[in-house]
Amino acid sequence: MSFLLSEIVARLGGHLRGEDLRVDGVQTLTTAGAHQLAFLANPKYRAQLHETQAGAVIVKQGSIELPAHKSYIESDDPYLYFARVAQLFHPRPLANGTRHPSAVIDPSAHIPENCEIGAHAVIGKNVRLGAGCRVLAGCVIEEDCVLGDECVLHPNVVLYPQVQLGKRVEIHSGSVIGADGFGIARDSSDNTWCKIPQSGTVIIGDDVEIGANSNIDRGALDNTEIGDGAKIDNQVQIGHNCKIGRHTAIAACTGISGSTKIGNYCIVGGAAMFVGHIEIADHTLIGGGTAVTRSITEAGHYATCFPLQTQKEWVKNAVHIRHLSDINKRLKSIEQTLAKS
Repeated sequence: MSFLLSEIVARLGGHLRGEDLRVDGVQTLTTAGAHQLAFLANPKYRAQLHETQAGAVIVKQGSIELPAHKSYIESDDPYLYFARVAQLFHPRPLANGTRHPSAVIDPSAHIPENCEIGAHAVIGKNVRLGAGCRVLAGCVIEEDCVLGDECVLHPNVVLYPQVQLGKRVEIHSGSVIGADGFGIARDSSDNTWCKIPQSGTVIIGDDVEIGANSNIDRGALDNTEIGDGAKIDNQVQIGHNCKIGRHTAIAACTGISGSTKIGNYCIVGGAAMFVGHIEIADHTLIGGGTAVTRSITEAGHYATCFPLQTQKEWVKNAVHIRHLSDINKRLKSIEQTLAKS
């Protein structure tokens, strides 16, 4: 697959400067060849423009002086433009309409003819797939699940009963959607735990992507809900009754406790942790490794991760942290004494 630069501009916009070359892929400035398109998203790498072998480069319009004798596509957002060009070269595979003979499909399931069902997939009672869905090898879709058009379940995805997916949802390998949430009540009479039945389900909106080995628990009474366009990375845990807003992005290894509500257009850095029963305002950015222990009502950039330091420095600082309470008491005593004088 290849495109003239003018064909790319006609499809995606932007402004072409220089020769109208034909390119057959996208790469970084350091690895691109003469028939490939690179991009400069961060101005600090502009020195690489003089060294790159790329046939053409996507740059921000009017941002820097550009070396001559090279072709450029100018765009307001080079990184976004690169992403869209990459989609041109790597279009999403379409369902091929095949059903592997080893797949187990309940007779009551509704599966359009153009859906693709992989080897050893299991599709339960009353499951309804939308047109053009791809259910790949080893997937399990339990009873009463509903999938919108053009959903993709990569190998070994499991959907528990009654899970609902919107259109164009993509779930990567090993993820489990709709398992029981962690609902238990202590029985003080014998110091044991009583399980609370998880009778809700998981409802996922359109154009959501969920990374590999992530888990989204079903609701206890209400449903767990993921809004349209949300992007969830690998190894993310979302507890029961959580609500994740539209177009919110959550990076890998994040853990979100039950009944937490995260607003629309939020960004959550990797390995962030949320306590349960809190709410996060729209357009909030949570830094990686942050422990979110209370609700956030005002949008902004929040972080609680302790700065990186040597082990020797950490030991010294930890000693002071242990004595913060005593230091605070002494400070208050001094303030009171000064106030009386």
